[in-house]
Amino acid sequence: MQAAVRNSNLLNDSLKVFFKDALRITLTNPIQAFYFFRTVNWLRKAAQLRAGWKKQNILVPPIIIFSITNKCNLACKGCYAQALHDQAPQELSPEKLRQITAEAKELGVSFFVLAGGEPFMRPEMLDIIEDYPEIIFLIFTNGLLINDAMIQRFRKQRNVVPLVSLEGDQTSTDERRGPGTFTHVQNIMQQMKKYKLFFGTSLTLTRQNFAEIIDYEYSQKLVKLGCKFFLYLEYTPVQEGTEDLTLTGEQRNQFVNKIKLFRSEFPALFIGVPWDEEDVGGCLSAGRGFVHINAWGDIEPCPFAPFSDTDVRNSSLKAALQSDFLKLIRENPEFAEEKGGGCVLWQKRHLVQALLEPEKPLIEALAE
Repeated sequence: MQAAVRNSNLLNDSLKVFFKDALRITLTNPIQAFYFFRTVNWLRKAAQLRAGWKKQNILVPPIIIFSITNKCNLACKGCYAQALHDQAPQELSPEKLRQITAEAKELGVSFFVLAGGEPFMRPEMLDIIEDYPEIIFLIFTNGLLINDAMIQRFRKQRNVVPLVSLEGDQTSTDERRGPGTFTHVQNIMQQMKKYKLFFGTSLTLTRQNFAEIIDYEYSQKLVKLGCKFFLYLEYTPVQEGTEDLTLTGEQRNQFVNKIKLFRSEFPALFIGVPWDEEDVGGCLSAGRGFVHINAWGDIEPCPFAPFSDTDVRNSSLKAALQSDFLKLIRENPEFAEEKGGGCVLWQKRHLVQALLEPEKPLIEALAE
């Protein structure tokens, strides 16, 4: 518990720095800057709420990753959501989505990271978001469902931060996501820039696209298109036969120097996962910094560790966060050490799964 609390304190400090940096780079946009100014105050209040729950031995993470749907309008090659959940149960109702969001606010959650599938396949989520301006909603999207009407909503709902996924330039993006995707995304970015929206991009780093994505001119081009937030995700091989897509040790080291350069050169935020997790004490899953809720309500330690002993279908979020399974992961340092890149829980998934098998002691699984 002490290690989890230490990680949580470091993350709280990092979130404050993150929004102070966001405030700095949006000073030329008074509406967005004012929202981020208020957000720093809301972060402080949310941290106080979480501290109160902590005294009751309830660890509330500041971030919830919520895969609100498994449906998607694309069929990208190597999609981890489809690989892990090819046959999903019934998804949560709009009423349940709202209930979870309301509970999260009362518990002191500061961020929702909405994923899928394609989150905008559930357009009712924007109605829910509108009622919770104190919470930031980062939305992973392929961008194809964003239209002018939606952009007008974003202008009013400044707590929405779209993160448009790209694979690199036009050839790489269209090869994985379909012809015309890159051009469409560029047009959407130009429209969002026109209205001075705060948006960004999510970029999954593989061994093959690494040089293209961390290229200075590529990043400069995206900044000119209006991107203010770059989220780099190291590829995790959830499909058999894709292990050769993982980064080399040399590439991981190169990335550290590149992101330092970009932070000094460009008026944007740059976050690398798992690199920035390492700065706050290692893997933040299982409630140390975040949990994952899948589309049908299971509480999982991480999107890449699809194992659970509880859900929010039949219990409150508060009760679900007290999961014995999540507690076991937090208490075992074996599941926090980031070594060699990628998701530590996916690398050690047989150990994670063993925690759900009480008849098989963890020490036995560790010996395998």
